[in-house]
Amino acid sequence: MPRSSFDDMTCSIARTLDVLGEWWTPLVLRDIFAGVTRFDAIHENLGISRKVLAQRLNALVEHDVLQRVAYQYRPTRYDYRLTDRGADLAMVLLAMQSWGDRWIFGTDREPVVIRHGECGALTKPELTCAECGEPLTAAGITALPGPGFVTGRGSAGVGATHDVGSAD
Repeated sequence: MPRSSFDDMTCSIARTLDVLGEWWTPLVLRDIFAGVTRFDAIHENLGISRKVLAQRLNALVEHDVLQRVAYQYRPTRYDYRLTDRGADLAMVLLAMQSWGDRWIFGTDREPVVIRHGECGALTKPELTCAECGEPLTAAGITALPGPGFVTGRGSAGVGATHDVGSAD
């Protein structure tokens, strides 16, 4: 049974889930970010059914997250490449990885580490304020109505603050 679309919600998280929310989609993107860009290679790496993989790739192409680039003709076969829109999703996946490293594996057993290309150092992703550069934490932010805000389905929680406790 197909799930409902969130395209009537005035919520960036809900609308992003319309693109990323299917079970295998973040893992398909992870592989493509890592350079596994051909259908058969993604299929083999993930162990996903060919039908489901084709559906996920088609949806990502439709949402302009990926583009198909032919590398063979007769039969035509494609590489899947990130668009600018798709490349921006790296930050979402890095945030998921960071959470998993901390809460699932523990920071002393990280399955993958990140090297910063500019300085060469091993690093961890961190969200920071675009204005002052300080790290962002759940306890230190408040969601406020923005220019596209519309009251209704999917707008709950705007303007609310929450005591999230310690993030140790």
